[in-house]
Amino acid sequence: MHHKTFVAAAVGLGLVTLSACGSTDTKGATDSRTVTLVSHDSWAVSKDVLKAFEKQSGYKVRVLKDGDAGQAVNKAILTKDNPQGDVFFGVDNTLLSRALDNGLFQPYEAKGLGTVGAEYQLDRDKHRVTPVDHGDICVNYDKAWFSEHRLTPPKSFADLAKPAYKNLLVTENAATSSPGLGFLLGSAARFGDEGWQGYWKKLKANGVKVVDGWEQAYYQEFSGSSEGRKAGGDRPLVVSYASSPPAEVIYAKKRPGTAPTGVSYGTCFRQIEFAGLLSNAKNTKGGKAFIDFLVSKRFQEDMPLNMFVYPVAKGAAVPADFTKYGPAAKDPETMAPGRIAANRDQWVRSWTSLVLK
Repeated sequence: MHHKTFVAAAVGLGLVTLSACGSTDTKGATDSRTVTLVSHDSWAVSKDVLKAFEKQSGYKVRVLKDGDAGQAVNKAILTKDNPQGDVFFGVDNTLLSRALDNGLFQPYEAKGLGTVGAEYQLDRDKHRVTPVDHGDICVNYDKAWFSEHRLTPPKSFADLAKPAYKNLLVTENAATSSPGLGFLLGSAARFGDEGWQGYWKKLKANGVKVVDGWEQAYYQEFSGSSEGRKAGGDRPLVVSYASSPPAEVIYAKKRPGTAPTGVSYGTCFRQIEFAGLLSNAKNTKGGKAFIDFLVSKRFQEDMPLNMFVYPVAKGAAVPADFTKYGPAAKDPETMAPGRIAANRDQWVRSWTSLVLK
């Protein structure tokens, strides 16, 4: 499942060795016929789709995966004067201001950008980044558990603090996890600068459990996932994604008629991922061609079942399983990148002091 183990930028700037996928030719980074993509570990594309791009463009694609999104962004910033590649994919709206403020990208207006919804173009004046996908960080619930206990699943942020849901929610650390950070930002968007801390005091008093990352929360603590059931997870509420229920269906050994998990759509925060042409990229022409590819209809339609995210291009078809089991939120919480930039680090510090100590 897509980008579930991202680490937020609030984590220290630790360096991690890049892992290479695809071509291992040491000349790849300087070969004018090779485009090097730097990304988080969840980058995925169908082989035939990538080969079609390589045949059409004449460029060979080399992929360097650099762990979670926070680590990848931080390392890209540290190496921006001598970048590891030409294009970076995976910076999201929670980390965007950090990347832009540090001059990580050079401007490029992608061909086909006119098909991308205006709501996703958060840098539309300068075109330093190009929107590629979006998703929603939301609380998921275990349908069977709530049916057995004859309890209505929570519908909103406020519901989660009610006594009926005491000791039922597990979330990720906002300082070490992208979904954890997104959930914090969603609560700040919902309750405001002055109200979110009071909300988290209520959640803490109501027994919210905090773990380091998504994999632990979803695969070990959450009773509704196939892995969580095997692990004896006892929390029927988890901070995950709106696209998690389709994944539970698609990857089930025996495909169920309905998704075993549901989404509390009143708890969602919109996440948008971008790609950008790295400053000092060695192959700018190839990098531009690759960014054009990322917003092309073929890639946009291939992406959902590979990375479990939604396309940003108008007219790109969404798989039927997404429409049936995990449609995108209609009215998610959002936050302007400038507001995130101004408050993110202080909010994470305050959250850590309030919730973890």
